[in-house]
Amino acid sequence: MSDSTGSNDFFTTLGGELKQVWQDLRNEGRQTAVSLRNGLRLLRRAELDYVVMAIGGAMPERAEPPRSFIERQLPLPDPALSLEEFNERLTRLAEADNIRGLVLVCQGVSAGFATMQNIRRSLERLKAAGKTVVVYTPYLDLRHYFLASVADRLIIPPSTQFDAYGLHSEITYLKNGLNRIGVGVEVVQISPYKASANPFVNEAMTPEEKEQFDWLLDDLYDQLTQAMADGRSLPQTTVQELMNQVPLTAEAALAAGLVDDIAYQDELAYLLAEVPEPISEPAEAEESTEAEEGTEADSAADERPKAVLLDWPKAERRLTEVARQRSRKFIGVISIEGAINMGSSQNPPIDLPIPLIGGQIAGEQTLVYLLRQAEQLDDMAGLILYVDSPGGSALASDLIGREIQRLNQKKPVLAYMGNTAASGGYYVSAYARHIMSQPLTVTGSIGVVGFRLHTQGLYEKLGVNRVALNRGEHAGFFSDMRPLTPDERTTWENLIVHAYGQFKAVVAEGRQLPYDELDPICLGRVWTGRQALERQLVDSHGDFIDAVHKLAELAELPDPTSHDIPVVNLYAKHTRHVTPQPFEMAEQIASWLSPERLAAFNQKPLFLSPYFIKL
Repeated sequence: MSDSTGSNDFFTTLGGELKQVWQDLRNEGRQTAVSLRNGLRLLRRAELDYVVMAIGGAMPERAEPPRSFIERQLPLPDPALSLEEFNERLTRLAEADNIRGLVLVCQGVSAGFATMQNIRRSLERLKAAGKTVVVYTPYLDLRHYFLASVADRLIIPPSTQFDAYGLHSEITYLKNGLNRIGVGVEVVQISPYKASANPFVNEAMTPEEKEQFDWLLDDLYDQLTQAMADGRSLPQTTVQELMNQVPLTAEAALAAGLVDDIAYQDELAYLLAEVPEPISEPAEAEESTEAEEGTEADSAADERPKAVLLDWPKAERRLTEVARQRSRKFIGVISIEGAINMGSSQNPPIDLPIPLIGGQIAGEQTLVYLLRQAEQLDDMAGLILYVDSPGGSALASDLIGREIQRLNQKKPVLAYMGNTAASGGYYVSAYARHIMSQPLTVTGSIGVVGFRLHTQGLYEKLGVNRVALNRGEHAGFFSDMRPLTPDERTTWENLIVHAYGQFKAVVAEGRQLPYDELDPICLGRVWTGRQALERQLVDSHGDFIDAVHKLAELAELPDPTSHDIPVVNLYAKHTRHVTPQPFEMAEQIASWLSPERLAAFNQKPLFLSPYFIKL
């Protein structure tokens, strides 16, 4: 037995050494290739002024999975520009020594505020590298101005208006309308701030719901206006006063210091040119005809200085590069996006505006398969778990959280939160070794709610007779034909109470917080990332590049500023069953994941943030 183990250790060590030798040879070849390319660029005098890059749409965090051969033959639209690709481009710009800066053209960005904060962070990093950031935008609503205000120079066309009106949130309460059509709603809500079902059972906003919306809107408004004020070197109160005067014309925005220039996009090359200082000469009296003056003016216009502006595809080939030593170990990335549910992940081509029905589904089968596969990747030093989810099924969240807990025993897992990581989205993050969010991320919502519709009255109004035959006293427990009996209601309430206790136990263990002191930050309360940091629900703030640096530290990898550490997105082409590998804590938490306990929660309690429901 010992001989076999020793032999395996020998071959494992030998294999690792051979991999490292091969990696060192590849690094030498890469450095030589970069030196040759840089030399050719210098010979060609590939000097640029600005690279022009356009952004728009939702700006997903990670790139789409590679398209299949058949998909590449179809006339499909180009994949959306992701923050992953955007950051790769900005890193190239920061390292190139033959470029002055970036012209960022906004073409209708629809991303959430945390994503916009990520873009701002990327632009700040580019500015810190000594590059000039210019933003040209025909949009000046709150979302775009929050992004654009970070620029060294903000340019808008003459017809643009400053219309950052502020934050607006509204809720439609359906109770009376449902009663009129004969639809009843039953709710078990032990978390007063867990407001998912409130629109169905209340006629107006509850005090807790109002309190929660107030602290969320207050903190979001404060963060947004402070960032815009800092970007423009204005007092925060001044920015807020100007927002109360919207809409403002382009000229009024310029006079108020909200923007730097007014110009059309075709004028940017002249506007951004470096104008040489005039050489002082003795003044001489000159006489010329009006025709001569016109000719000289035209000639001067033709000879105006003009900056060299190139779109990214052309500029990319001309940028000088920096050669780095490439690490053999890599960082894996698994994304949990959309509503968490049992089954396989789904990404429908049409995103319906119906929570948990339309949109992305983060399937438990797919994610469990990916996490178990990642556990077996020897060269993966650690995992970044990207979470952008309002939560969903309690059972699915629990099964995914279990795999994250197991993986984190072997390799560091860092949970990186997107725009929303609430309820079940927070549950799956809780066992990570480090949680990072943006200050504008919406997170928390640690609580449980359950509700059901019964349509007996509706069918009676329609004159439709429904007949059910059951075997078993509670066979119709979740049928919508009738309300629950008092005994069934008690059983259901016990399930919700049990699920909330489970959620708190996960938070207490994962975050190392006292279980009995959790209610003041739980009970369904939703927080901004800044508020969550104050309450120890997250560990730090930053964007994805900050997450890579932190995980490299946790995994004892080389410094990413001097080494090239591969970051690999892990996708599932299929969902096969993978038997989990045991680890040391299995015995301690066996009862926590017993089949009886999991079965008790199947399709019943929901770890779901207040803004989404399950019908």
